[in-house]
Amino acid sequence: VDDLGRKLGEKTVAATSEGHLSAVQWAAQWPDMRFAVEDCRHLTRRLEGDLLRAGCAVVRVHTRLMAAARRTGRERGKSDPIDAEAVALAALRDPDLPVARLDGPTRQVKLLADHRHDLVVERTKLCGRLRWHLHELDPELHVPSRGLRRFHVLDELATELDRFDGTVARIARELVARCRDLTTQINALERELEHLVKRLGPSLLAIPGVGALGAATILGETASASRFKSKHAFARFNGTAPVPVWSSNKVRVRLNRGGNRTVNSALHMAAVTQSRGIGPGKAYVDKLLSEGKTRTEALRLLRRRLSDRVFSALLIDER
Repeated sequence: VDDLGRKLGEKTVAATSEGHLSAVQWAAQWPDMRFAVEDCRHLTRRLEGDLLRAGCAVVRVHTRLMAAARRTGRERGKSDPIDAEAVALAALRDPDLPVARLDGPTRQVKLLADHRHDLVVERTKLCGRLRWHLHELDPELHVPSRGLRRFHVLDELATELDRFDGTVARIARELVARCRDLTTQINALERELEHLVKRLGPSLLAIPGVGALGAATILGETASASRFKSKHAFARFNGTAPVPVWSSNKVRVRLNRGGNRTVNSALHMAAVTQSRGIGPGKAYVDKLLSEGKTRTEALRLLRRRLSDRVFSALLIDER
């Protein structure tokens, strides 16, 4: 489309590097051309990489913006051409979109952190099933809370299960072995992440309340803090910036329930840790409580302050 949103041409290519190159060659007939891609990085990663290596300018359009442009379009329905035109129109309407870049070293951190999270979820599911089988075998068999992630508890449990026969006992023994294997993998991933974070984010780790796993989450999800124009844009990205709600001449704000909830959760854990006396956050929370704020409101304000501190640390580490 041109600067006025009029369609100039349309081309469908294969989702391969050869197809992407043919799209670049086809689009070269228009000067000052740039590509706008819907921000689905797990699906468009190869496309973005091929375009960037070809020297093209690429911007990312959030799915929400594309959907709004599609709803206001004259052509009804949903297809790839309709979606592509909606992405182009959304990019024209919002000139301040994030610019796509090639993957940096933080992509490895994100991949490992996501893989660890998947293994933890799988282990949690197995632990629930195992507890049901243990209760059926012996209701008085006590397993400590979160004990199924500790090796000595799993060893003692395997010894206890040797007393039982039958299908339930066999399944329980297999689940114990599987929990052991998952715990071994999870611990190994945590050590690898800690090593990577120490190298990529020493300033981030220096913030009280931010541990290796929290720092890995922030590094992987942020994917370069320099792509944000300010600390306020970063706060909007992680959901710590409040949403303005105006009523008549009174300016108010409400809780932002959007943004990247994974980074928001990591910031919340850091805020809770600081509020318990580790770092400068406790004095700030106590000051807010004395002014009449609730503890939830105080933690929310501390989380916003930590977002600015994390943003500064990320920029320092990248430089």
